[in-house]
Amino acid sequence: MRRTLTTGLRHAALLVSAAAFLAPVAFLVVGSFKPEGRILADAGSWRAFFPAHWTLDNYRDVFARVDFVRFLLNSLLINGAMVLSGLAVNSLAAYALARLRWAGRPFVLGLVLATLVVPFEAIAVPLFYGLSAIGWRDDWSVQVVPFVANPLSIWLFYVFFAGLPRELEEAARVDGAGVLRTFLTVVVPNARAAFATVAIVTLLFYWGMYLWPLLMTAGPHARPLPLAIATFYTLPPLRWGDILAFGTLMVAPVLLLFILFQRAFVRGVAATGIKG
Repeated sequence: MRRTLTTGLRHAALLVSAAAFLAPVAFLVVGSFKPEGRILADAGSWRAFFPAHWTLDNYRDVFARVDFVRFLLNSLLINGAMVLSGLAVNSLAAYALARLRWAGRPFVLGLVLATLVVPFEAIAVPLFYGLSAIGWRDDWSVQVVPFVANPLSIWLFYVFFAGLPRELEEAARVDGAGVLRTFLTVVVPNARAAFATVAIVTLLFYWGMYLWPLLMTAGPHARPLPLAIATFYTLPPLRWGDILAFGTLMVAPVLLLFILFQRAFVRGVAATGIKG
């Protein structure tokens, strides 16, 4: 009886915690299908999550009031380039730190760990002035290149590579494979979970970035989705239904990607966590 009661209380606590985390998302999605006049009116009652009337007008307004397709393509281009280039650069850097022996390796590894505690806001202004001085602004590439090398990604790859059996790489070396060939043909196929984890973590972190695009872009041609949703505050009249619909459309790609690769993500997090 005591074990059953403990299990029931634990499950109840988990359900309450899950409901608390999911409530804002549910309000976002449900509110995007509600008439404009009912969004704030139902905010304090159960109708906030169970509306009496459903409508697609908010989604029609999104495509009519802003160039949503352009902003979506900008976000896909920026984040896709950032993730793909980051996987290549950070995995190679982590492999060099985990497997190769060279002078200064402990110092570089410590430097990578030290940069983990430095928030981006602390270097945003110096980085802005430095890139502005060379005229590198208002382009999609300036939103990618400064974030390709990522200390968190390097650390996640490092922990995973450090736990791989060395016998696999030694066998490849005996067969005449070099460092790069060993990495591509032996290490990468055995690190798919780590690559999936780093890709999803990178996308989740940078998909909603607001400060850097705000500083570096002046026109809509290079602006991503987080800046586009802010334009609704300058488009009279202010319609909360349109904002909620835009937010739902902005979250949908990331949520779909996580659902598709959640098994690899969970395996990668578990593996890096155990080895760390």
